[in-house]
Amino acid sequence: MIKKGILLIGLLAAWNVQAQDVAHYTPGTLDEGVVYYLPKTQIEIKVTATKVTYTPGELCQYANRYLRLQGVSAQPEEHWEIKAIHVNTIGVPDAEKAYSIKVKDKMVTSQVELTEDGIIKAINTKAPEEEKARPEKPAEKVKRVDPRNFMTEEMLMAGSTNKMAELIAKEIYSIRESKNSLTRGQADYMPQDGAALKIMLSNLEEQEKALTEMFSGYTEQTEKTFTFYVEPEKDITNQVVCRFSKKLGVVKEDNLAGEPVYLSVTNANSLPQADLEAKAKKKLEGVIYNIPGKGKIIVKALGKTYYNSEQPITQFGETEVLLTNLFNKKVNTRVIFNPVTGGIAKIDKD
Repeated sequence: MIKKGILLIGLLAAWNVQAQDVAHYTPGTLDEGVVYYLPKTQIEIKVTATKVTYTPGELCQYANRYLRLQGVSAQPEEHWEIKAIHVNTIGVPDAEKAYSIKVKDKMVTSQVELTEDGIIKAINTKAPEEEKARPEKPAEKVKRVDPRNFMTEEMLMAGSTNKMAELIAKEIYSIRESKNSLTRGQADYMPQDGAALKIMLSNLEEQEKALTEMFSGYTEQTEKTFTFYVEPEKDITNQVVCRFSKKLGVVKEDNLAGEPVYLSVTNANSLPQADLEAKAKKKLEGVIYNIPGKGKIIVKALGKTYYNSEQPITQFGETEVLLTNLFNKKVNTRVIFNPVTGGIAKIDKD
């Protein structure tokens, strides 16, 4: 149904019509006019998880003996962590709220602007350009420095692993002494300015880190974002959106290998639902729009609350109408709608 309606929109949205008669739209019944949709709310949940990979150093068994590093593991390890959970609401065309603006002689709508999905944006004016979300750039992977670039011939030619570990440890201590001398201004060859000092310290820190990782090992982190969508038609209590496993990361809601990520949505409207339903049964004559309600959204995982806030939820609101006398030939009414909620963002006339 939606695809057929959108095809008609592409042909009719730019047509300047002289008047309007708004009614529910049924595909194949429109003679002349413009079809538009009101949006319904989808809750967008983005779970960003980090994969942490630990690789032991080749000299890990000597970490405590020569560098006093305790608890260094000799076994590789991999696990996932939840970095963040972001929640947003988006508007999508509601197939049950499709309306047609037909031509009449006594009323004026000089322009009807729609989104690419057919959701109404403006009448008799142009909606402001929407800021396009910038694509998220993946975190740049830090290139690991090969510690052998800083090893002397004596270290590389050592007759045993134990001897190599001893020589590398001495080099690490020597680097630390050089760093201390530079920062205290006691080095034999001090740099001429602050920039040169910064470069020297950075080089020494790079060498120390690379050589120390031969004992301590190193970790690499890779981020990945998983996106899920939920359309709340009523209150939701602890719906499992997905699951999280320290071993597998983010998995589908039916994969019991992970712990659940829960979504709860509570209708925060002050108007009783019975009143809303009674109002919806009334015949609407004019440009129909949404008055979105509010929902309290809570997302929990692993015993922690990651999101707790209110957001506009169209399904928890009601439908209203801009009366047809606002669009007669004596009044130039301009309306801008919020394409996410279907509510009025701005209205004026002259």
